[in-house]
Amino acid sequence: MRAMRAAPLGGHARVPGDKSISHRAFLFGGLASGRTRVTGLLEGEDVLATGRAMRQMGARIERDGEAWIVEGTGNGCLLEPDAPLDFGNAGTGVRLTMGLVGPYDFGATFVGDASLSRRPMGRVLDPLRMMGVQVAARTGDRLPLSIRGPRAAAPIEYRVPMASAQVKSAVLLAGLNTPGVTTVIEPVMTRDHTEKMLEGFGAVVEVATDAAGVRTIRLEGQGALKGVPDFVVPGDPSSAAFLVVAGLLVPGSDIVVENVLMNPTRTGLLLTLEEMGASIERLNPRQSGGEDVADLRVRHSALKGVDVPAERAPSMIDEYPVLAIAAAFAEGRTLMRGLDELRVKESDRLAAVAAGLKVNGVAHEEGEDWLSVEGRPDGKGLGGGMVATHLDHRIAMSFLVLGLAAEKPVAVDDARMIATSFPEFTRLMEALGARFEAVAERAA
Repeated sequence: MRAMRAAPLGGHARVPGDKSISHRAFLFGGLASGRTRVTGLLEGEDVLATGRAMRQMGARIERDGEAWIVEGTGNGCLLEPDAPLDFGNAGTGVRLTMGLVGPYDFGATFVGDASLSRRPMGRVLDPLRMMGVQVAARTGDRLPLSIRGPRAAAPIEYRVPMASAQVKSAVLLAGLNTPGVTTVIEPVMTRDHTEKMLEGFGAVVEVATDAAGVRTIRLEGQGALKGVPDFVVPGDPSSAAFLVVAGLLVPGSDIVVENVLMNPTRTGLLLTLEEMGASIERLNPRQSGGEDVADLRVRHSALKGVDVPAERAPSMIDEYPVLAIAAAFAEGRTLMRGLDELRVKESDRLAAVAAGLKVNGVAHEEGEDWLSVEGRPDGKGLGGGMVATHLDHRIAMSFLVLGLAAEKPVAVDDARMIATSFPEFTRLMEALGARFEAVAERAA
C-alpha cells in the first residue's frame, strides 16, 4: 500500500476498542461465572484469537448484534483444550493465556504465526515455573511450546524484572487458580487494566504504592469471579495515535477522535506530543467501562524536538514508531530513550523504524535502546521509499502516516497485517481525507 500527500484532514472518527482491554474482556468473561455482555470490543484478529482459545477451554462466546455475549466457566473450571491454542500474531493474548492456564492440572500447547514464534516467552514462563508449571519447548522459550500445570500450584511473590504489563498480568492471572495470596512487585508502574478489571469481576485484589513509587499487588487465589452484565470497552489510544499524529502533521487538518482511553498509564504519547507543541484538546471527559475516556480535537501544529525520558516508555511503548514519524517533521532533534522493549515486539521495532526512516530520507541515529530523529518541518525531501514491515502492523500504519505529509509518497511492503489490531484503519483514515492506494511492488 502507498500513502500520498493529503489535503487537510477533517471530520470525526471513532477508533476501535482498546486492544489490551478487549483481550482481557474475553479472558475474564470466559473465566467468570455467569454472563458478560461486551460492547466496543476490538474485533481484530489478535483479540478474536484469544476468544477462540477461551472457547476451546469451555467458555461460550457469541456475537449478538453490536455486542459479544460471554458465558464463563467459573474460576478454576477451565477445560483441557483438545487441540493446540493458535494465537496467530497475538503476543498479549498468548502470554496472558499462558498465565491463566499455567496452574491448571492439565496440558496445553500454544502455537502462533512465524512472527509470534520468534518472540521470547521466557519472561512469562520463568515465574510460572516458580509456581510449579512444567514447560516443553523445541527452541528456547519460543513457540510452539507446551505447558503442564502442577496438582497444586504454589503462590509466589514475584518482583517483575522489567516494566511489562504482560508479565505482571500473567502472574496475576496464574494466581486466580492458585491457593493463597499471589504477590507481584512492580518497580515501575505499567498499564493497570488487569488490576482494575479483576476487581470489577469480583476478585480480591489489593494495590499499595510506597514512597518510591514501587507498587505491590496482592491477589487472593481461588475466589469467585462473576460476569459483568454491561462491559464497555473504551477506544484504543494506540490506534488513536495514528489519527492524532496524522492530524498534527498534515497542514490545515482539524479532526476529532472520539472515545479515547485516558488511563494515565497509556497517555505517554499525548504528553510527549503536547511537550512538542501539539494542539490536542481533550473534550467531554467521562467514564466508560470503569476507565477515563475523552474525545480528542487535533489540529495541525508546528512541532519541536524534545528529549523523551526513558521512564515514560511503559506508558507509550507501542507508540514510539508513530512518534518517530511525528519527530520527522519537528524542528530540531527528538531523542527517545529506554526503547530496549522494542527489540522484542512483533518485529525488532527499533531496527524496523530506523530502516524505514533511512529509505525515506529522515535523518536519524539508532542505538541499542535509543533513537534520535532530526526533523524537517516542511517535509521537503522526505518519502519515496518502500518500507519493509516485517509483518508488523504498527510499522505499516506509522509509515503510511509519514506518506500523508512527506513530499513524496511512501509505500509499505505489506498492509494485510494491519487487520490484527486496527481493521478499520484504512477506511477511517480515508474518511478523514487520507490518500492510500494498493501497489503491486514488494520489498525484496
